[in-house]
Amino acid sequence: MFDTTTQVKLKLIFEKPVSQFWTMQLGFWLFLCLISLFTLTLWYDQGNWSYIGHVFLQAFVGLLLTLPLYWILVQLWPKSVAIRISSSIVLALIVSFVWTLIRVKTFIIMTKEQNVWADFGGWYFGSIFIFFCWIGLFYLTMYYNLLKFEHSAMLKAQAKTQEEQLKRVKAQSIAKEAQIKMLRYQLNPHFLYNTLNSINSLIESREHQIAQKMTIQLSKFLRFSLENNPDSMINLTEEINILNLFMDIEKVRFGERLTFDFIIEEQAEKAKIPSLLLQPIVENSMKHVIAKNENGGTIKIRAKIVQNRLILELSDTGSGEKINKRVFDNFQCKGVGLRNTNERLGVIYPNNYTFNMQVLPSGALKTTINIPYDHKEMGAIKLQEDKVQELLI
Repeated sequence: MFDTTTQVKLKLIFEKPVSQFWTMQLGFWLFLCLISLFTLTLWYDQGNWSYIGHVFLQAFVGLLLTLPLYWILVQLWPKSVAIRISSSIVLALIVSFVWTLIRVKTFIIMTKEQNVWADFGGWYFGSIFIFFCWIGLFYLTMYYNLLKFEHSAMLKAQAKTQEEQLKRVKAQSIAKEAQIKMLRYQLNPHFLYNTLNSINSLIESREHQIAQKMTIQLSKFLRFSLENNPDSMINLTEEINILNLFMDIEKVRFGERLTFDFIIEEQAEKAKIPSLLLQPIVENSMKHVIAKNENGGTIKIRAKIVQNRLILELSDTGSGEKINKRVFDNFQCKGVGLRNTNERLGVIYPNNYTFNMQVLPSGALKTTINIPYDHKEMGAIKLQEDKVQELLI
């Protein structure tokens, strides 16, 4: 008995090419008829219908004998190569002997010739050669079908593996976008909390007009935030425009004490960066530096392209007092905004970015961001989708 796997494989190999089997059978025995007819019957001037009829009759008998031979060879297929070869030789000798007996007997009956049995050895030799050829053709066809079956199975396995890989990549892409959105959405409540505290302080100080102006600027900033996709990549120029909305809010608090100095290279203006990347850093400078300086200060932003990398530098003029450097020694100790910024960059540019902060001797803060320069429409967040498209091709 065959195991289940062998049965399935044999079923696919043997049942599918039924037409192939009969084409092989008819082609083989028809070819034998033609060869026998032209090289023996007509060559020896045996052109009457009894001789010609015997040629086709012996081919028909041979075809019938190969049907059980085919079935036996199929049953022997799962066996070892040695068993198949030895069994095939024995079967060929037996079937050839039976076929030779039938051929000689029907030849005598149909042609009335005598002394034919004396040539039995020659007839038997020819029969052995013919059935060896038939068995060889059987194995050739079998291995060809097996090769096709294995190739088809391999292609299906590759397609299934590719499909699973595609699903994993899509799932990773969805998870990455969800994580980016989560980190990005954390910025608004954090910023909103700080701004509302400032507005509350203005109200308590009875500076109602300033508080009202700050509330209007806050609504503009939040409207922009709600109308834009949180996982989108935007041009640095657009990011600066968003930053200006934020600065308008802060200028309400600081007035002339707060100034900004932007130097953005022309090539860097087209660079794609995550939206609201700079706002938490600027907010951090205002909270820890500018707000503590009686004279206010200046926040500087520099952007340039170096070796196909975007270098962003954000610095301030300092608070005039030393800042505890341990506050900025690692991201675990930083506030939500800076820690969030680092995590967003880690998700979007895994192992391909730097985010460093320095405390200068003057007490000023300097932040440097180094990320790949990307000016295409899709941006870095869409790298996973590019990989998905490659798998589909």
